[in-house]
Amino acid sequence: MAIVKPFKAWRPNPELAQEIACVPYDVVNSKEARKLANGNPQSFLHVIKPEIDLSENTSVYDAKVYDQGRKNLYELLNSDAFLQEEHEALYIYQLVMEGRSQTGIFSCVSVNDYNNNVILKHELTRPDKEDDRTKHIIIQAAHAEPVMLTFRDSGSVTSYVNEYMSREDPIYDLTSEDGITHTIWKVDDKASLVSAFQDIPKLYIADGHHRCASAARAAKEMASQNPGHTGKEEYNYFPAVLFPMDQMEILAYNRIILSTPDNFLEQLKKEFTLSKNVKPVPSKKGMVSFYINDNWYGLTLKASEKNDPVSNLDITLLQNQVLEPLLDIKDQRTDPNIDFVGGIRGTDELEKLVDTGEASLGISLYPTSIEELLDVSDAGLLMPPKSTWFEPKLRSGLLIHTF
Repeated sequence: MAIVKPFKAWRPNPELAQEIACVPYDVVNSKEARKLANGNPQSFLHVIKPEIDLSENTSVYDAKVYDQGRKNLYELLNSDAFLQEEHEALYIYQLVMEGRSQTGIFSCVSVNDYNNNVILKHELTRPDKEDDRTKHIIIQAAHAEPVMLTFRDSGSVTSYVNEYMSREDPIYDLTSEDGITHTIWKVDDKASLVSAFQDIPKLYIADGHHRCASAARAAKEMASQNPGHTGKEEYNYFPAVLFPMDQMEILAYNRIILSTPDNFLEQLKKEFTLSKNVKPVPSKKGMVSFYINDNWYGLTLKASEKNDPVSNLDITLLQNQVLEPLLDIKDQRTDPNIDFVGGIRGTDELEKLVDTGEASLGISLYPTSIEELLDVSDAGLLMPPKSTWFEPKLRSGLLIHTF
């Protein structure tokens, strides 16, 4: 069964929530974060991207960055901008983007569940990013941002949530600059939701593999330093928003290739039936669109003879049929000739990167489905890197878990 744990959240005073809430740390770089937080000392970007308060040539891995993050966090928490709940609670978090809503439970989940595969993974993590997040967690003695999990709902969680939202007022209701509405309800009646998740055997990481891994590493280190460790300490839990799988939407995670051989199109034509002037966005699974030389070309990937859930992912087929044999890209995680563009940026971003000469080739993919993600996780397998882009994104700075 999956454990959901109420917690005593720190949260912004409602009149300041709009100023404080910000995008997650991993969707903007330092330059973008500086611009977003400029003129707003209460932006939570000062906590999750603290390098923006240091000189621009400071490495994000410099010890000063971690110390600055802790300083910024506790200055906020100890100011009039934040309050801490007197009692543990759960929360309902609803996102609305372009008329489509998804509603989940904001709670803490168990590090033990992560270690014991009750919370299932589908991606490898990068050691440098894992090290970075672990240091932030330990030095801040806090989990500043939630991860996004999904689950198969029998209907009991959604039924409870819908009934609760219909009769209670939210504690936050704000619209971010990208037009997404973020609404949060506090749930003092915790027992019903905790009980509902006892019938849910597995949770699945949707977004936040590095934060999950780092929370587990931080807990292990904190336990090793605590002679009286019991397993019930707050560092054994980390915050997550859990959404039913039927409410989740995955966008494509597209690719750019920085350099291609002069005869790349001729090589494609030898292996596939190549169409010219196709639509930039593929219309179904197996179809891929390529942008090169001011034109969009399309082809259909060949199905794999293997039956496992990873082998027939479009990204796997692309790797095996195009990236490795034609472009010599053996590992998408490490090869410097490939980069990734989240689907929210659209195919216009691919065209711009190619047209300006920053890239040679843009690759537009059909999105991985949520069913494919769960099938891969259930099989204990891993997806290729950058297989899924979830949208809308959670807002950081609204509910903070300290230990």
